[in-house]
Amino acid sequence: MIIWFVRGLFILTLLAGAWIFVAGLEINEESPISFNRPAFIAAAFGLGLVVVALDLSLTRKSLKAVGGLFFGLIVGLVGAYALGLIVDLVFTTLPIQASAAFISTVKFAIGLICCYFTVSVILQTKDDVRFVIPYVEFKKQTKGTRPLILDTSVIIDGRIADLCETRLIDNPLIIPRFVLMELQAIADSADKLKRNRGRRGLDMLNRVQTNPKVEIRIEDARIREVEACEDVDQKLVVMAKALDGRIVTNDYNLNKIAQLRGVQVINVNDVANALRPVFMPGETLSVRILKPGEQPGQGVGYLEDGTMVVAEAAADKIGETVVITVTSVLQSSAGRMIFGRTQDAPPSERRRRPSRPASAAPP
Repeated sequence: MIIWFVRGLFILTLLAGAWIFVAGLEINEESPISFNRPAFIAAAFGLGLVVVALDLSLTRKSLKAVGGLFFGLIVGLVGAYALGLIVDLVFTTLPIQASAAFISTVKFAIGLICCYFTVSVILQTKDDVRFVIPYVEFKKQTKGTRPLILDTSVIIDGRIADLCETRLIDNPLIIPRFVLMELQAIADSADKLKRNRGRRGLDMLNRVQTNPKVEIRIEDARIREVEACEDVDQKLVVMAKALDGRIVTNDYNLNKIAQLRGVQVINVNDVANALRPVFMPGETLSVRILKPGEQPGQGVGYLEDGTMVVAEAAADKIGETVVITVTSVLQSSAGRMIFGRTQDAPPSERRRRPSRPASAAPP
């Protein structure tokens, strides 16, 4: 928004300068300047539009630093002063008859254009200023406002929509245009499974967009480094570095690639594991027994988050909800498993060592 404010202020100031010049100019038959006043004001407005159009044609980056604004103004004023001296030299050495008001207007317009272009360039490329001027760098230091860039897999997964409902995420969410196009291609796939996944992703994206608790935007900015990449994962990594953001994904390969490139990643699977409840030996919990276990007398159930629970002396309670006492917890690469025994288990079953069933996946 700040760059659009600068553009509007530039055009308004240019019009004000033209109006002041026209209002104070005395036109007579001996004056070398012959024109009508409305046409001059319209020309000043057209000049402002042309300058803004030239700026919009350049590759833009979403960078907003107040320090860049002041630094650009200083550079622009210095450049305008230098060009003003050249203008004075031209009108004093060449046989050109011009009033002092006309010369001042020319210098005023040059100063405006210099300030506008320097501010615009600094705001859009302030990360590169350090290479031009050593020890001068405009860099975001606020950690809480770093954007989160969503990839296709995490949108299809859908858990990001539930996280947004909890108000846990206060960072702006960014959906790159190429991710949206990939999601649409999956939704239009001939394969029924892929088509269903793509439509689910579009539904989740619509749910996040209509959520007033989170800020989300579609990123359309064209970055040369991003356009040069062909793979979507590589584009995500390059965009995250350009925007100083973090990638949100549940893709293992993208996670590793981003870490190798120095980009921070938030893995939704890691977040889900971290939020699972912790049960200590001796605590009690309720679980529904769904099937028999590997060992005689064992019953197997699952918590709401998918954690497997192995209960001793519960093989005859399939289909029932029982209260068990936790005896041990096993954490493995496949997930977390809880071992326990029912409260009415006989002493022989209580002393039995719990064993791991053959299958650790939910039915």
